[in-house]
Amino acid sequence: MSMPQRQRRSRLRLLPLALCSTLPATVFAQAGTAADAPQAATGGNELNPLVITATRNRSSAGETPQKVTIISREQIEQQLAITQDPSQVLSNLIPSYSPSRQKLNNTGETFRGRSVLFMIDGVPQSNPLRDGGRDSYAIDLSMVERIEVIHGASAEHGLGATGGIINYVTKKPDGAGIRQHVGISLTSDDDFESEGFGHKLDYRLSGQQGDWDYVVAASRQERGVFYDGNDEPVGIAYHGEIQNSESYDLLAKAGYWIDEDQNLELSLNHFDLDINDDYVPVSGDRSAGIATSARKGNPDGDPGYNEVTTARLSYSHADWYGNSVDAQLYTQRFRAQFGATGLGSFPYQDSAGNTLYDQTRNESDKVGAKFTLSRDGLLNDRLTLTTGLDLLQDETQQVLVQTGRQYVPESQFRNVAAFLQGDVDLTDSLSLHAGVRQEHAKLSVDDYSTVDRGTSVENDLVSVDGGNPDFDETLFNAGIVYQATDWAQLYANYSEGFGMPDVGRVLRGVSTPGQDVDTLIDLSPIVTDNREIGARFNWDRYGLELSYYESNSDLGQRIQPDDAGNYRVQREKTEIQGFEITGETRVSDAHQLRLSYTHAEGESDTDGDGSVDTKLTGRDLAPDTLKLAWSAAWNDKLSSHLQYSYYRDRSFDDPAIEFDGYGLIDASLAYRLPVGRASLGVENLTDKDYFTYYSQSFPQSSALEDDLYFKGRGRTLTLSYQLDF
Repeated sequence: MSMPQRQRRSRLRLLPLALCSTLPATVFAQAGTAADAPQAATGGNELNPLVITATRNRSSAGETPQKVTIISREQIEQQLAITQDPSQVLSNLIPSYSPSRQKLNNTGETFRGRSVLFMIDGVPQSNPLRDGGRDSYAIDLSMVERIEVIHGASAEHGLGATGGIINYVTKKPDGAGIRQHVGISLTSDDDFESEGFGHKLDYRLSGQQGDWDYVVAASRQERGVFYDGNDEPVGIAYHGEIQNSESYDLLAKAGYWIDEDQNLELSLNHFDLDINDDYVPVSGDRSAGIATSARKGNPDGDPGYNEVTTARLSYSHADWYGNSVDAQLYTQRFRAQFGATGLGSFPYQDSAGNTLYDQTRNESDKVGAKFTLSRDGLLNDRLTLTTGLDLLQDETQQVLVQTGRQYVPESQFRNVAAFLQGDVDLTDSLSLHAGVRQEHAKLSVDDYSTVDRGTSVENDLVSVDGGNPDFDETLFNAGIVYQATDWAQLYANYSEGFGMPDVGRVLRGVSTPGQDVDTLIDLSPIVTDNREIGARFNWDRYGLELSYYESNSDLGQRIQPDDAGNYRVQREKTEIQGFEITGETRVSDAHQLRLSYTHAEGESDTDGDGSVDTKLTGRDLAPDTLKLAWSAAWNDKLSSHLQYSYYRDRSFDDPAIEFDGYGLIDASLAYRLPVGRASLGVENLTDKDYFTYYSQSFPQSSALEDDLYFKGRGRTLTLSYQLDF
């Protein structure tokens, strides 16, 4: 294949994204409505919508039987001008995603009330066997081209997506030749405290030469102390912090075109976030409304960190005897260290006889493979069939750092799954989508003893016999899409997701002697079914999408703290219902308005009678949320963005918790300079002084309630400069 041919094909593959990038710097549509399909520049012909790589049948945006959101690179940059917190970016842009905790630990950040399967280029990042709440911090967003979001339970990629899928698609070469990018940003609180300063540098080199293309990128970020709306330091969480930390990310990708149809790609991403060790938490007083704070000091133990390495080798063939083939081999190495706590857990004696407290580290290693074969053009070009095989081995444990003891024994999870998906166009306006996936999973755990926590005799040093429980689940999905008119589309969908409970919490929480892993009911799988109906409307400059969903599981999972500060897994029937409304309008070529409103409610069966009876708390459900955004391009150089997020108050059955609700405003200005472009963003423009949703709405044990009562970040300024050459 000649070089010009290959470059032309690459340009065509990227054309939909290229068209989006010609819009003014801060005027972007949130994809997922019919209005977002790229249009050709001439002739009024529509280009093919953006392909969603997170779907195994490579569905097109705006044509799926379930809600899908595509977050473009421009939208990511728009949010990064305001905040560098990836969880905050997701919360700002994804309907039904919980408000950010503004911590490294994102426990309680759910999607439609369920767990999210995070992926990087299709490689799973979530660690459901011992969910430490760190899986959304596995890559720097400067490395990401777009984010693909599938709403609702899905088994397309196997384990973990009971609430949906969030797939980070990494950067690709910007075009032929050598391209470079440099970015710098400075962040500060509004009082410009020296301890609150932070900065970030990122660099990217990409290019195409002959049959090769490549991307090499690096970023480094240092974060200062966060201050609340009352100019007090935000409390330090021993579970994990992003404030007062530094991180770096290294990405390398190389692709080789064997011929016009075959491509081989190797990629490696390493992300490392280290928490500094010069601040300690100061307990608050929840009953008096006093927030947890922080002060200068030397914390006990070693600093916490996140360290994630993802490697992927992929092969694709666009025309293998009339079929398209995708194959992927991958590994992921995940290490998450938590800070030491003085709550009385994990005591040990040092050489001088002093009582110290240990800390834990989650360790997970994945090896997997995905094989997908698809053929279209069947039945007179109306049927597409997709089939494949997935393999996964996940080894996870939780260790005590200082003494080398095992808090959670090593658990090996092996999963083999085969699937078949069919998509058929019954008429020009009606299509059916259906599939089946057969899962076989096996969990292996050796004999072990629980760890001495220095509490009561009956809960310490319990011996548990190992075992090898296995599960077989057949998971289904079925959907319909009806193009009622040229401006109205209706869809309905049923899909099932497969997950494991937090195996680590179950195993470490055994308190009754004489049990074995094979018979622990708490290790049964979580099968969640998602029913959804929706409509998409597109009227020239206006777009609207409405969706209603129900998410049910007969044996779900609810995390509940006990009085000693330990979190226990409760296996209960759970039912969740909600709706999402997203809309946008282009008032003119220079002004765009966006709106979203989400509502969810859910209950669990706490008394075991088969009927749900107790409201889910903020650990599971996001509050009702209204988001408004206005983007404007005032001329070819100056643009602005203004967004408002209102989290509505909510009550719970537990009288000890109540969410008061709050609203936040963010804004940014961007200006194109003679060389490069600059932006100024302000997070929490009005300097709102508030307690976060998680702090108000998640029930805490008596041992934790004054240590995990955090305020949100106050007014924060970010000044950025970027140059592409």
